[in-house]
Formats: sequence, structure tokens, C-alpha cells
Amino acid sequence: MMSYFLVSVLQSFLPISLLLGLNWVGRKTPEVRPVVLLSLLGFFVGAVAGMNLPHSQQWTLLITILQIVFVVLFLFSQATSSLRIGYFWQLLLIFVAALRWGQTPNMSAITATSVINTELLLNVTAVVIGLMLVAFSAALMAICVRQLRYLRWPLLIILSLVLLAPLSGELMLVLMKLQVVDLTKSLLSYVAKVTNANSLINYIGATLLLLVALVYLFSVVLPRSAARVESRPTEHRKAIAYYRNARRTLLVIIALAVFIGLAQFYWDKVASQPPRLSEALPVTLAADGLVHIPLEQVKDGKLYRFVWIADDGKAVRFFVINRYPDKLRLGVVFDACLLCGDQGYVMEGNQVICVACDVRIFIPSIGKPGGCNPVPIDEWNMTETELTIGKKSLETGLNYFSTIVELQVSDPVDGSKVTNTKAEHRYNFAGKTYFFANAANYEAFRDNPEKYVKEAQ
Repeated sequence: MMSYFLVSVLQSFLPISLLLGLNWVGRKTPEVRPVVLLSLLGFFVGAVAGMNLPHSQQWTLLITILQIVFVVLFLFSQATSSLRIGYFWQLLLIFVAALRWGQTPNMSAITATSVINTELLLNVTAVVIGLMLVAFSAALMAICVRQLRYLRWPLLIILSLVLLAPLSGELMLVLMKLQVVDLTKSLLSYVAKVTNANSLINYIGATLLLLVALVYLFSVVLPRSAARVESRPTEHRKAIAYYRNARRTLLVIIALAVFIGLAQFYWDKVASQPPRLSEALPVTLAADGLVHIPLEQVKDGKLYRFVWIADDGKAVRFFVINRYPDKLRLGVVFDACLLCGDQGYVMEGNQVICVACDVRIFIPSIGKPGGCNPVPIDEWNMTETELTIGKKSLETGLNYFSTIVELQVSDPVDGSKVTNTKAEHRYNFAGKTYFFANAANYEAFRDNPEKYVKEAQ
């Protein structure tokens, strides 16, 4: 989750911080202390307000309208050079960004316990790093654009549009939910595009930083490099100092832009992807109608996943795990949850995690019903050397899974062979799916399924 909190901070604060950097370009350079204090005040008050804000549509409508008004007023205020107005926007825009950040649905995932632990420290560190990155981005934007004044208004307009686009989508969505605006296909399409493009915010911010760096290179850094050939010693030393400062500024802004872009890319392509299930080992019923698994194979505390293919091709996954490190106490469960379905479970370190909802499962509780625990297999036996599971026990899991493996199966009416995935006629009876070669066989079975099931047995 560390990368999630880093990326969420960047998405919420980066466009605001770049706007605030531009906000100070047209004003007298502010003192550091009041800027820092106002920013911290806005951040903490906004984050707390966001986490405790009512979730009603009326409140959402009010907050969204206010945010749109604030962005528009901010643009108009850039025509003035008042220092007090600059401080006012420093406080208000940081508050708005923190308010939005505090409303992110996964905020409670910052820690799973009420005590200070490694997870909490890592996630808080990610938030702090994110805030430092956006603060440096704002400062560097101000430094560069002070020397490239013609970039100020184009950047102000672009960043304002970056903020207004998702806000307009959120406004339309709330108005549709309140039935103030008619729900139309085109409007829904617009709302979906602008509200589901949060990842683009960081890419746009990083791109703008790189564009400013490019202009800064050709307009400031290279001319100062040429000025180093000044023959008079004093001017020569000054020229070298100016050039080095400009070069450092350029390198830092490029590094920031690349880091922000890579952080978002890593989240999109790696960190946000659901964990992949380990390969399930196929098992079959022995002549005694049981699945046999050697204890030596499953007693080391790791998660061992297996798959049994039923007669109709349904793939039933289950896993076995030794729940205690100092004694043999197996958990034998289906790789599915009554709440989340058959997306399964993975083991990371010493934790078993539900893939669907990311809930951490207390390993000693595996095998017990309830909550997000995997569905237990009730009837299984263990000897000194092996674990055995019967067919009937495995068949109780048929309804928990949806994966079908292509098989050649027998039509229960006339015994002809059909492919389960291609059969046009199928019928569910007593928790099992039967496949038929033609409509006549299907109708005959449907009228008296007990007859044909008994004959097949």
C-alpha cells in the first residue's frame, strides 16, 4: 500500500502545488515560515474534514460546486500582485487538495491495527515523501517561470483545466443521481472519461515539468553556459555561479518529473495489479474414490493449491496449509469465499490475503467458517502419512467456482460423447451439470432426471 499512498498524494496535490508555484510568480517572494505554516494548517484541517465529511449527495454537490468556484476565482485573482491574496490561496488550495485526498476510499488502509507498526510507518513515509515532492515541484516551478514569465498564463490555464475536468464530471454525476439532469449515454460517457482518468493527472504534471525544463534549458541554461567565457574575472565568476545554479535547477526539475511519472507508471502496471495465484497442482480420485495428498508435501506452513476437475469439467480449487509453525494442524479449504467469490487467496510472507478485497486472513482461523475466510471443506481425513478428501466433499465446492475445463463427457441419455464447452443443451441437477448431444435427449432427461442419473451410476 506504500505506493498507493504516494501516488494518491501526488494525484491530489501535484496540480494544486504547481498552481501555487505559479501563484507566487506574479507576487513578491513570500517568507518561507508563513507559507509552511499555512500549508500544514490547510493539509491537516482538510484531511480531517475529508475523512469525516458526510457522504450524502447534497454534501457532495455543495463541495464540488465550491471547488469549481475556487478554481475560477483563483484564476481571476492572478491579475493582482497582493501578498495577502497569495497567502490566502496557499491556505485555501492546500485545504481543498487535502479535503479531496481525505475522501479517498482506501484511507483506512494506512494501517490495519491501532498500534504503530511497520505498515503504518511505511505508509506515513510515503505520504511525507509525496508531500515533499509536490512542495519541491511548486518551488522549482516558481523559480523557473519567474525567469520565463510568458509561460505563466498558459500553465495556469492548463492546470486549471486539469482540475476542472474531473470536477465537472463529478458535478454531472451528482446532478444525475439527484435527478436534476437527465441520464443520457453521451453524458455518462463524458463523466466516465473525466472521472476515471486520475492516473493522467500525474502524467500531465510530469509532462508540464519536463516542458518547463526544456524551455528553461534553451532560454536560461544554455545562454548562461555561453556567458561563462566572459573575460573579466568578477563577471566570469558570477557567470559560472549563475550557470551552475541554473543547471542544478534544471537537473532537479527533470529528476522530479521523471520520478513522478515512474511512480505513477509503477502503480498502474505493477503495484495496482491483483496478485497472481500460484499454479494449482492437478489431483484426481484414486480407485477408492479419494484424493490422496502426502503430508510431507504440505506440512511446512506454505499455501499449497490444488485443482480437481469434476465430471462436467468444472474446476474446483482448494488449498492446504499448516496453520501452526510448531505443530501439524492443517487447514483444508476451498480457494473461494462466500463474500468475494472464486478469485482466491495468495500467501505473501506469513500472511494469507483474499485477492478480491485484500483482507489479511488470520492463518490459525483458516478452516473455520465466517467473514472473508475461505470456505472450509468439512469432511477430510488425515493419517500419519497422508491427507485424504472424498469426492462428495469436493463436489460441495462446485457451486463456488465458474471455471470450466474442456472435456469429452457422456450424454446421460444415450451415452454419446459430447464436448462440454460446445454442447448446446445442458441441465443442472443435484449440483451437477449434464450435457446432451441433441434436444430430444435434453427433454427426456429434464422430464425424469432421476432415471438417467441412477442408470449412469
